[in-house]
Amino acid sequence: MSIRGKIILVVLPLIVTPLLLAGLIATLLARNGITGIATQFLQFKAEQVVTYANGQWGLLVENQLEERDEYREASVDAIAAFAESVIRSETERIFAVGPGGRTVFVVGEPAGRAAGPDAENAPLRRESRSDPGGEVVSADGWVRLRLDGVERVGYTMGFAPLGWTVYVTEHEAAFYDTTWSIVRRVGIVLAVSVLLGLLLLVLLSGYLTRPLRKVVQTMRTIMETDDLSQRVEVLYRDETGTLAHTFNLMTDQLERAYDQIKAYALRAATAKLKEQKTRTMFQKYVPNEVIEQFFANPEQMLVGENRVVSILFSDVRDFTTISEMMQPDILVETLNRYFTLMVDTIMSHHGIVDKYIGDAIMALFGTPEKREDDARESAYAALDMIDALKEFNVWQRKRDLPPFSIGVALNYGVVTVGNIGSEKKLDYTVIGDMVNVAARLEGLTKKYRMPIIVSESVQRKLSDDLEAGRISSRLLDTVQVKGRASGLKIYAIARGLSETNREAWRTHDEAMELFYRREFEAARDTFAEARALLSADVPTMLMERRCAELLRSPAPAEWSGVVEMVEK
Repeated sequence: MSIRGKIILVVLPLIVTPLLLAGLIATLLARNGITGIATQFLQFKAEQVVTYANGQWGLLVENQLEERDEYREASVDAIAAFAESVIRSETERIFAVGPGGRTVFVVGEPAGRAAGPDAENAPLRRESRSDPGGEVVSADGWVRLRLDGVERVGYTMGFAPLGWTVYVTEHEAAFYDTTWSIVRRVGIVLAVSVLLGLLLLVLLSGYLTRPLRKVVQTMRTIMETDDLSQRVEVLYRDETGTLAHTFNLMTDQLERAYDQIKAYALRAATAKLKEQKTRTMFQKYVPNEVIEQFFANPEQMLVGENRVVSILFSDVRDFTTISEMMQPDILVETLNRYFTLMVDTIMSHHGIVDKYIGDAIMALFGTPEKREDDARESAYAALDMIDALKEFNVWQRKRDLPPFSIGVALNYGVVTVGNIGSEKKLDYTVIGDMVNVAARLEGLTKKYRMPIIVSESVQRKLSDDLEAGRISSRLLDTVQVKGRASGLKIYAIARGLSETNREAWRTHDEAMELFYRREFEAARDTFAEARALLSADVPTMLMERRCAELLRSPAPAEWSGVVEMVEK
């Protein structure tokens, strides 16, 4: 909100509040005064009617005629005539109510009401919004009641000789008409006063805030045109004039500083361009997240940390033989195409390529940025790499070149990750037993003729996908890879299997359970069933042959089914 608006909001209540209070007090005083006079006037009329009634009753008593009905009726007519004579407005009504709530007489508005056959016998009852029936009215003093659907006010007074209650009443709207007229006039005066005060406030606030608007206008012009030579006109010799003069001094200083800022910005832009070129160049060798960490904390370059990651190794089988069949330029082009497809696939699943080892790829999932589903993403990356290889081989065949066959291995566990090396040469990588295991598992893809082999730690992370049927897996073996003292279960994973292959994999897993329970004969027969479905399946044939050997040479008591791998 502008200062002008705030001035109006602050000052306007200071003007309006006293006016409203004065108007309210004047209205209440006028209302009370007029109401008091009107009430006394109604009371006076009631007293006159009762006084006249007492005179009529005194004549009857004096002449001992109070028991004769014709004289009593004559007295009632005389009293009613007198009551009608004191009425001064068309909306007044005077009536008397006798014992039992019976109406004795009614005069005034509406004319001729007493002429009806039941006028004298109909009981008078007070009406209200909450109780339309109401109670019989008999109390003396001020009264408010509803007659014929009209709200009325009046004054009541008792006439003891005959047990009457005399009512002198007036329409409530007519009774308060003068009061409401005063209220309306006071309201008009207040409204005009407020409008005039508001108009004066608008003019005065505009006059006071004009220098501020000049400052704002000049500031906007400077921001839009970058022209610091703009100056504010000094209008008044007060605080606003001091503000304008100070603003002009500030722009002088800013104009001098602007040249220095432009020179600094040019140097900074040049440095930023150099940094961006450095980033672009090194992103080909080091993950971007690592570069960001280096620029943020260069002193932490040589600090490592333990982290749970998924490690992927892939290798092209028989690459040496294939490379001997190609010219060097064709070989480079082929490898670049192959690596492009594989790296894009890995990065699409939030992985990073740690290094190339000849034709092999080492990739990491979970560093530098950790995610909850790193193991699952690495598995899907491996599956997508097999699909991307099919696309690559189509391209190879079009060039009359031999297709590639790869093996991919995954392991999930704790490694040490960081920038390893010296200040002169660093390598962002991971080391540890889990890395060695992943490398050994990649070698086992050749032995078991499986495109993908994963460790048990990865297979556990795929439980939801396995249950949903998005991925299929089977236990291949329990192996003790070179460099480890304990056994490790290894699994093959795939997707898109036919129903026959799914059944074969389930049969293979059943045979593995029998095998580890030492039921070798049953395991051999079950492996044979799986082999019949798969045909030339290497893992099934290996296990079937192992069962036959154990049947010929029974396993020792300490046998656990772990196979020691002597080669890397």
